[in-house]
Amino acid sequence: MTISLCGFIAAFVKNPPLQITTILIFGVILVNGATDAPNAIASLVASGEMKLKPAVRMAALFNFAGLALMTMCNANVAYTICHMVDFGDSAGKALAALCAALTSIILWSAAAWRFGIPTSESHALIAGLTGAAIAIHNGLSGINGMEWLKVLYGLAASSILGFSLGWLGGKGLLWKEAIESKAGSFLLPFSKGHRPGRKKVRQAQIAGAAAMAFMHGAQDGQKFMGVFLLGIFLSMGIMPAGNFRIPFWMTALCSIGIAAGTAIGGERIIKTVGVDMVRLHKAQGAVSDVAAAACLLLSSLTGIPVSTTHVKTTAIMGVGIASDGESVNKSIMKEMILAWVITFPCCGGIGYLAAKFFILNVKK
Repeated sequence: MTISLCGFIAAFVKNPPLQITTILIFGVILVNGATDAPNAIASLVASGEMKLKPAVRMAALFNFAGLALMTMCNANVAYTICHMVDFGDSAGKALAALCAALTSIILWSAAAWRFGIPTSESHALIAGLTGAAIAIHNGLSGINGMEWLKVLYGLAASSILGFSLGWLGGKGLLWKEAIESKAGSFLLPFSKGHRPGRKKVRQAQIAGAAAMAFMHGAQDGQKFMGVFLLGIFLSMGIMPAGNFRIPFWMTALCSIGIAAGTAIGGERIIKTVGVDMVRLHKAQGAVSDVAAAACLLLSSLTGIPVSTTHVKTTAIMGVGIASDGESVNKSIMKEMILAWVITFPCCGGIGYLAAKFFILNVKK
């Protein structure tokens, strides 16, 4: 199942429920760009290697590339999101529940952005959808346990893997610095006093940030495009069944929305992740980006929805602790972890209450 751009425009003009759904979807994409996408370029901007505006343009390009290429090759993440809950047989109620879930994401993410805390729209989406499904069925019967298990596995595995790869990368840098001090700066490209080495570090940082932006598109973009397509069909009174194909125009629109959100509100998160939580030097920033991108690639290929926020911040934590545990701001780290923990119950509760309210105003 899919829809062309002309078909979408024609339906949008004469379908108020689709108009509301589209506004909510685009709102979610914007807050994702403001609170989640900046993680990809946090180290690059915070280190001073690239200004925010060109970094946002680069991130937008690679977000689009990640969205387009991963969707063509493997749309497992989008499939998982769209099949993790059952909204029943009524398209009207299902659409109300979906809008409730989107509302919970916008409210929660806006609050997190206000305090500069990077939060996961991925898990906010999952929690909101689950709360809405519980509201429809008045119980857990609408939850697909097998798909939900993928989410829990992804949460645990991605955090552990992101931290581990970051820690190993941090230790590897220490090992290189030790060799450099004994054998001379000409042996290693990462020497602080070696001009070509500084150039290579900058190149590595840019490449790492680009890889992170690519994988952010591959992971988070798929989730929201899958929900967008689901919302379009529900607003038209169609209960989607079977496989679906994400159209190219939706990929472009999602990329533009993420870039706009990052440009509007990304500085708060960049400061928290790239400066306040851990002060990394440039080589460490490049290592954290590569570690996080590798973790996201594995998750996307296996169809496990994970949080790019969790992956990137745990990778940064790993690098910081491996290099110098004292450089990690433990109070900021605790705030982030607390926000991650309460995302599920808070967004699930908001999704449940909003769904109950919306369903009262929807005819069967």
